[in-house]
Amino acid sequence: MFIGSLQANPDTSVAGAFPQPGNITLQNYTNINSSINLLKGLINSGIFTGGVILCTVVFGLLVGYALAQLSFRGRGVVFGMMLLVQMIPFQLLLIPLYVLIVRDYGLGDTYLGMIVPFAINSTAVFVFRQYFLQLPASLFEAARIDGASELRILWQIAVPLVRPAIVTAVLLTFIGPWNEFLWPFLVTKEQSMQPLAVSLANYISNIAATASNPYGAILAGACVLAAPAVILFIIFQRQFISTNLGSSAKG
Repeated sequence: MFIGSLQANPDTSVAGAFPQPGNITLQNYTNINSSINLLKGLINSGIFTGGVILCTVVFGLLVGYALAQLSFRGRGVVFGMMLLVQMIPFQLLLIPLYVLIVRDYGLGDTYLGMIVPFAINSTAVFVFRQYFLQLPASLFEAARIDGASELRILWQIAVPLVRPAIVTAVLLTFIGPWNEFLWPFLVTKEQSMQPLAVSLANYISNIAATASNPYGAILAGACVLAAPAVILFIIFQRQFISTNLGSSAKG
């Protein structure tokens, strides 16, 4: 994809997968940037994705901790419903969500309207719950005996021990909203607010056919869209696979 984005003349053969010095240019990036403003699209994607990640981590930690460490009536039912939600494709909810968010709540053409439907991620809740279940119960019992509240236990004891789970939830959550184009497209028609995935989809549908090198321009936009996800995984890959749960208890 990256090599194709640098080709002045598109080469879709097997040989085109290898760089050719005489066929390399940055003009494709210039062309697509002049059409959809890559920087603005990245900023919009960052706001949308960042808001979703923040809500996912906050609500995921609270719900995951409650399902793992607190005893209350109906806990099993709540957990079962959470698993059931994962079986429902998001596309089936588009129409009722659109009516609720845009018409009833009046959140059309706003970042909040894009973020709210993704604020709670059942997969992230499941990941946090499983990590919290692995923590020694003696830690929480000792803290409760000392008079610590549940929120203080969560913030000062549980959260530092489940950092790999937080990184996992961030990476899993990031991919969805970062590549999402259908819901933001429905919520806002303002080009200045559209995430990069939406702008790129509009470019492919409406503008690419008239471009001098649509193949290279589309690949250039795809490279810009994919780069943050690749960079995040490279940075956090060690924390993604690491854990330090055993060091929290003595004996």
